[in-house]
Amino acid sequence: MKFHKEGYPSLALAVLISLLLISLAYFVLDGILIAKPITIFISAFILIVILQFFRKPNRRMVQMADGIIAPADGKVVVIEEVHDDEYFKSKVRQISIFMSPINVHINWYPISGEIVYSQYHKGKFLVAWDPKSSTDNERHSIVIKNPIHGEILVKQIAGAVARRIVNYAELGEQVGQGEELGFIKFGSRVDLLVPLDMDINVVLEQVSSGGQSVIGTYLK
Repeated sequence: MKFHKEGYPSLALAVLISLLLISLAYFVLDGILIAKPITIFISAFILIVILQFFRKPNRRMVQMADGIIAPADGKVVVIEEVHDDEYFKSKVRQISIFMSPINVHINWYPISGEIVYSQYHKGKFLVAWDPKSSTDNERHSIVIKNPIHGEILVKQIAGAVARRIVNYAELGEQVGQGEELGFIKFGSRVDLLVPLDMDINVVLEQVSSGGQSVIGTYLK
């Protein structure tokens, strides 16, 4: 298990706060019976939470030429037909994965191909399970064009707590399935918009593993 680079600023701040709390415990609250252990506990808790949020697991990524893999850890909360007004301008299948604060917050490319669209949208910070969060919340959308299967859209969505989306995609870049797409600090939601004729391999409430769970396969 490693620590992700996106967590370095937060870790530095957490270490600083912990050191200040420990100094307070030993030099100011030393004579108060329960204040010292409580302060030390709080400082340790802050560090553990930050390490948990920004952990980077070692995992073997699934490679599928005829399918897409999960872009994030979390729970599948939406599988439905929708009309996409942003890019496709047509009906597509939406699969949404909700990332809780205890999930790994890295996002991965679900398929290989070329980045043909990348757009950041300012927006609200509704709770991530609200259906309106897909269109109203702050978000970053990218479209990956696979030379065989065509295009899919991946949407990183901020939530009520998660207010920092990091996206690594660059227009014209060739990306590989299972490579890091970005990061959503403190969890939230990732939407996939895929063709209607794709065979969906997940069900509602299923727990997905980013880079490993098979979301769907292309019909031959």
